[in-house]
Amino acid sequence: MRRRTLLTGVAGGLVAAGAGPALAAGRRVLHVRPGDSVQAAVDAVSGPGRTVVVHPGTYREVVKVPASAAGLTLRGATGDPRDVVIVYDNANGTSRPDGSGTYGTAGSATFTSAAPGLTVRDLTLANDWLRADHPEITGTQAVAAYTYGDRTHFENVRLLAHQDTLFVETTALDVFGRQYFHRCHIEGDVDFVFGRATAVFEECHFRTLPRDVDFTPKGMVFAPSTARANPHGILAVRCRITSGAEDGAYKLARPWVPTYETTAWPSLVVRDTLIGPGIDAVAPYTDMRAAYPWQSMRFREYRNSGPGAAVPVPENRPRLTSAEARTHTKRTYLGDWRPRA
Repeated sequence: MRRRTLLTGVAGGLVAAGAGPALAAGRRVLHVRPGDSVQAAVDAVSGPGRTVVVHPGTYREVVKVPASAAGLTLRGATGDPRDVVIVYDNANGTSRPDGSGTYGTAGSATFTSAAPGLTVRDLTLANDWLRADHPEITGTQAVAAYTYGDRTHFENVRLLAHQDTLFVETTALDVFGRQYFHRCHIEGDVDFVFGRATAVFEECHFRTLPRDVDFTPKGMVFAPSTARANPHGILAVRCRITSGAEDGAYKLARPWVPTYETTAWPSLVVRDTLIGPGIDAVAPYTDMRAAYPWQSMRFREYRNSGPGAAVPVPENRPRLTSAEARTHTKRTYLGDWRPRA
């Protein structure tokens, strides 16, 4: 099914970026309705701890939350993330309208946030750019959300795209920004959860998409690029991984060592998670570059279940001991931060 089909049928109207909501300066709660712009509401936020409530509709625009919007809450009005969709269709290789080149991976994001203490809940963030529609573009990364503020909290959010759906990043190599995703639905095909943040996924659903290609693997769920000095990378706990593709078509992860950060030491722990048959159980990990084999990375599993968690070749599935597992929990990763559901 094509992405644009998935995004139809949402309550409310389709709105164009640039329309401004009727807002009173200084309000603590700002409301966005069809015909308004989410970005205009974010721009109107003054002072910490403000809330932007988005009412049902599909908002076709790019939204950027600056670092100055600390403590912002952006939430859907109904509690059902399907009712509110923020979507756009830029890719890495999409040309900028001013002729200054292409957007690049980070620049392709529908939603970007640098704000510390951000909370996003009860809505959908999507990038509906499709490879099939743009065969002339080779930079096919198309990000739904790019987040790099410390204490970023996503609650009951759907994140929809294909390649590079969710970019969990930090402001600098020596900054160990923390991000927490709870009861979120995240889907894609290639490296669709990636970056160097300390990112905890709890009770989330990862869904690999079908791909009409004649090669395997068809994609990977995770691609961490954790800084070497950071003891904590990506942690998935009590999650589930399902697939729209055939059995064994996907890898669980591959390490990302960027050319601009060759000291990276990717870290991923998947524990207490139900892994469906779409993940290759025999060889669940692969390399992104031969110079950085996955076996040299911090990839571990613990007490996973399901057909994709079988261990037919033990050396291909490094596992934590019980003692090691006690250091890979939400509390140890998030430290003194206690996000509230």
